[in-house]
Amino acid sequence: MTMRDEMIETENRGAIGPVRPEWTDHYGHMNMAFYLVAFDMATDLLWPRLGLGPAFRAQGLGTFAAESWVAYQREVLEGMPLAASSEVLAHDAKRLLLRHRLFHAAEGWQSAECEFLFLCVDLEKRKVAAWPDAIQAAFAANQGGAPAKRLSLKRP
Repeated sequence: MTMRDEMIETENRGAIGPVRPEWTDHYGHMNMAFYLVAFDMATDLLWPRLGLGPAFRAQGLGTFAAESWVAYQREVLEGMPLAASSEVLAHDAKRLLLRHRLFHAAEGWQSAECEFLFLCVDLEKRKVAAWPDAIQAAFAANQGGAPAKRLSLKRP
C-alpha cells in the first residue's frame, strides 16, 4: 500500500458501531452474514462522498451490487467497536469496483475486507445505464492506487 493509499484509507474511516448481540453466532463472534451488513453500512457512508445520494436517485438512477468477495482476517466479538474504510479501485462507464476494510475502531487492527462490483441502474427501465459525468469524476477523484485482489472490470 502506498503512502497515498494509507492517507486515503485513514481519511475515509467511518464508524459502523459496535458488534450487536444479534450479529453473533454460537461461537461468540460476528457471523459471516453480518460482515456483509457492516460492509453495506460502509457503502452507505461512502455513497454521499461519491455523489450517489438523493440527487443521484432523483435522476431515476440507483446502484445494484453485482458481485462481492470477502476475506476474514480476525474475528470480532459482541460489543467490539467497528469502523470501515472505503476506496474506489476502478470504474468504467457503467460499473464501479470498490474495496471496504473493517477495523476494530479503538485498536485499529483489520478484521476483514471485501470488494464489491456495483452497477449503475436506470430504475424505471430496470436496466444497466451509464454513470453521469459528475459521478465518474467523483469516482476518479476518490480512486486509490491499490489494485483489486479478486474482482475485476475485465470480462472473462
